[in-house]
Amino acid sequence: MVEISLLLPFFFTSTILALSPGPDNLFVLAQSAQNGRMAGFFVTLGLATGLLVHTAAVAFGLAAVVQTSVLAFTFLKLTGAIYLLYLAWQAFKSAALTETPEMVPVLSHGNLYCRGIIMNLTNPKVSLFFMAFLPQFADPHRGSMMAQFFQLGGVFIIATLLVFGAISLLAGSFGDKFRNSALAQKGVHRVTGLVFIALAVKLVLSER
Repeated sequence: MVEISLLLPFFFTSTILALSPGPDNLFVLAQSAQNGRMAGFFVTLGLATGLLVHTAAVAFGLAAVVQTSVLAFTFLKLTGAIYLLYLAWQAFKSAALTETPEMVPVLSHGNLYCRGIIMNLTNPKVSLFFMAFLPQFADPHRGSMMAQFFQLGGVFIIATLLVFGAISLLAGSFGDKFRNSALAQKGVHRVTGLVFIALAVKLVLSER
C-alpha cells in the first residue's frame, strides 16, 4: 500500500491538476452554468466514474494499447470530438428555443451522468496521463502494484470530486442569477456551445 507520506503530496498535486484549466473542468463549468449546479454535480460523478475506468486501464495495462496504437488513439479522440460537437449543436439549439422556454429540453440526472462518463472515456489523453502519473507514486517493493494504482486513482478521484464539486456550485449559482432572463440564458447556451466546439478542436489536434 502507498504510505500516507506519499498520499498527501499526491493528493495536493492531484488537486492542483484538477484546478488547472482543462477539458473536464471546463465541461463541468459549462454544464453547471447552462443547467444548474445539480447538473454539474452529476456530470462530475460521471467524470469520476470515467476516471475509475482509466485507473483500471492503467492497473491492467490497457492504457498501453492507446499509447502504442495510432488507430486506437485516433478513434477515441475523433469519437470524443464528434460527441462534443453534438453537445455544441444541442446548446445552440437550446439557445434558439429560449424564447419559448417550455420547448427547451430538460436533461435528466442520468443523462448528465452519462455525458460525464462519455466525455472522460473518449479523451485518450486521460489514459496517457494516468499511465505517466500514477507509476511515479507506486513502488513494487510496497506490495501489489495493482492495489497501489487503485489506491492512487481513488485519491485522485476524491480530489477531482472536491474541486469539480466546488466549480459546479459556483458556476451553477452564477447561472441561477440569469436563468430567468431569456436573453442571458440564450447567451449562456451560445457560450456553452462555443466552449464545446473549442474542446472538440483541441481534442482533434491533440497528439500522443
